[in-house]
Amino acid sequence: MSMQPEDHRRKWDKEEFERIAAERLQAELEEDENSKKKAPPVKRELLKQREYRVDLDSRLGKSVVITKNTPTSQTGGYYCNVCDCVVKDSINFLDHINGKKHQRNLGMSMKIERSSLDQVKARFALNKRKLEEKKKEYELDTRLKEAAEEEARLKELRRERRRDKKRKVQEDDEADNVPVQSEIAQIMGFSGFGASKSKG
Repeated sequence: MSMQPEDHRRKWDKEEFERIAAERLQAELEEDENSKKKAPPVKRELLKQREYRVDLDSRLGKSVVITKNTPTSQTGGYYCNVCDCVVKDSINFLDHINGKKHQRNLGMSMKIERSSLDQVKARFALNKRKLEEKKKEYELDTRLKEAAEEEARLKELRRERRRDKKRKVQEDDEADNVPVQSEIAQIMGFSGFGASKSKG
């Protein structure tokens, strides 16, 4: 009879492996602490509004010949010089320049500066002033249009009055001429000039 083990599975020394794992964790923690001490954390600016307009349609509808030697900035699509990449359409380009990777390359964090009460009041006052200026400008435009329309109406009325006066003058002249002609015709014995009626 041969001796067979009761369990055919391989046995592991759990205490040995727990000790190795603990040593590895300790080494990783020490390495993290050393790297944090050596490299100070990067101070990034808070996210702020762009001061330039994104150029999306300057090359729209233009044909470009692309060769092997063409630089990536002049190939098809939208080129980001900060990240040195080409994006194929405008929507993805806008997503890219508003994204975390691009902002990080610009040196900004994705955090926004918290506004104070004074800043909010100042912004409200500025927006109110802009709205009033637009309203004034709109009122001015409306007034100018109304003035131009009123002037056109007055000109049309004057033209109508002149036409009416001319008609009246012509009618009066015709009315005055008709009796005179008929009086002359009566004196001379005509019933009218150019009439086809003959006296019989």
